[in-house]
Amino acid sequence: MKVRIDCEGCERKVRKALKGMKGVSTVEIEPKLNKVTVTGYVDPKKVIQRVRWRTGKMAEPWPYVPYDVVPHPYAPGAYDKRAPPGYVRDVLDDPKLAPLARASSMEERYSTAFSDENPRSCTIM
Repeated sequence: MKVRIDCEGCERKVRKALKGMKGVSTVEIEPKLNKVTVTGYVDPKKVIQRVRWRTGKMAEPWPYVPYDVVPHPYAPGAYDKRAPPGYVRDVLDDPKLAPLARASSMEERYSTAFSDENPRSCTIM
């Protein structure tokens, strides 16, 4: 999940809030990315609610995916200046933004026609 972590005290507060929760086995915190990873048998909604209630911090599910997953990472809605390096916003599940970030079949056909990886590509270039 994404939680704003400014200092070691914030990190300690989030870790303490999640450590005592039933079903949580490990808590990994990456302060530079503002990312908290919780593993175990626990409901994600309850984890987010617990962080919000115990720490008073805004928490949300991790909204980013690796850069390579989105076909058009610089499409409106996908590119986010605040995203960590190598990540873009996950827009493939959003019905309003998905058509902008997803390549159409015609775009796929044109981009693979002139690809170096395609042995039957056009050689007139």
